[in-house]
Amino acid sequence: MVDSRESRDSGTVRRRRECLGCNRRYTTYEKVEEVGFKVVKMDGTRQDFDRAKLLKGLEKACEKRPVSPRQLEEIADAAENLLAEREDREISTRELGEFLMERLRVLDQVAYVRFASVYRRFEDVEEFMAELKGLLEKDRERKKKKNKK
Repeated sequence: MVDSRESRDSGTVRRRRECLGCNRRYTTYEKVEEVGFKVVKMDGTRQDFDRAKLLKGLEKACEKRPVSPRQLEEIADAAENLLAEREDREISTRELGEFLMERLRVLDQVAYVRFASVYRRFEDVEEFMAELKGLLEKDRERKKKKNKK
């Protein structure tokens, strides 16, 4: 290789090469190919991972809450990293939803409950109350541990 340059859009690399046999020069263009992530829905269908859709859901849950867009971006980044680390590059909606809920639970409990109510599709008030009771119990345990230190 004689020379290498990125294109303006950073999606293509232009390389000048020289044949070792005949010393002739030629140009190659290499394009970065991104392999998409897939989300496996509850019915078994696969859908492309959509970061914008994920962020929209997080923003809805965090509406009028003291959560910055940067914090939501960090959660989306963590979700993408979770997918990137997987060999099969796909994740079930159940696993992704649980991952997001855990992040929201730590960040803002009201946003967590909002997200969980949509994600888990509570059928009645009793299911919703059971989720709230579980959240309160976890919060009490966390406070006990904090006070012991």
